[in-house]
Amino acid sequence: MASVIRKIILEKKVAAAVCSASFRFYSSSGVANVDTQKSKLTQREFVLTDKIGAKKNVGLITLNRPKALNALCDGLMKDLSDAIDEFENDDEIATLMITGKGRAFAAGADIKEMQNRTFAEVYGGNFLSHWLRVSQCKKPVLAAVNGYALGGGCELAMMCDIIYASETAKFGQPEIILGTIPGAGGTQRLTRAAGKSKSMEICLTGNQFSAEEAERIGLVSKVLPPDQLIPETLKVAEKIGENSKLIVAMAKEAVNKAYELTLQEGLHFERRVFHSTFATKDRIEGMSAFVEKRPPKFQDE
Repeated sequence: MASVIRKIILEKKVAAAVCSASFRFYSSSGVANVDTQKSKLTQREFVLTDKIGAKKNVGLITLNRPKALNALCDGLMKDLSDAIDEFENDDEIATLMITGKGRAFAAGADIKEMQNRTFAEVYGGNFLSHWLRVSQCKKPVLAAVNGYALGGGCELAMMCDIIYASETAKFGQPEIILGTIPGAGGTQRLTRAAGKSKSMEICLTGNQFSAEEAERIGLVSKVLPPDQLIPETLKVAEKIGENSKLIVAMAKEAVNKAYELTLQEGLHFERRVFHSTFATKDRIEGMSAFVEKRPPKFQDE
């Protein structure tokens, strides 16, 4: 009996030592600090959020249904909208990044969830209207497409302001194969990016296309090796974050207006926004810093 007791005591001491060592490792490696940072953000079922970058001013949103290839179920889209709300209302956040966990960015809408919906249901309830939250964000949103971006996943990427893609990424609008059409911007944003002929080919065949093809037709800004996708996207997000948040929002609005207005209307809008920057402290600071040959210190005012 005494030997058994001594053995139990010894095991407890070993376990305590292991726990202590683990705690020291996580603390020294910074993981404990990262977890503390994450605890300040709302925890959600279908998306993960974090503040990343040297200044922690980039809001990272990771779609988190890897077993379902991050299929865009209603719960995920609500979590995504909530996460965007949280980061948009956070004065510390300058830019947002969206990526997917696992081997997909988002492989489309959740077909099982919409399979039995009726016309009255989708039309009367304005189905998919809440998917537009990404495109309505005033802060820049960068997509880091790490794998499949099909159907709603491709549409989600196109709602973002800048798209970077992994060399392994695949894009497509396969809704035609399911007896329906894109419903969250696939026929509209794709046509504006790639032109009528290419958009028709993609939407009418349902064929997938590579990241290289997406870059060639103007859908994607840059194609990167898989291990460089997040770091390189983060570099651009941080670069944008060095500028005035107020002026960045104005520039984003002006670029987006090019989709909606004629050339003359767009030029008029751009000029008026340009004029309005002269009412800001950041315009004064930016030009003064340039003349004085020093880095600007923007106040977002």
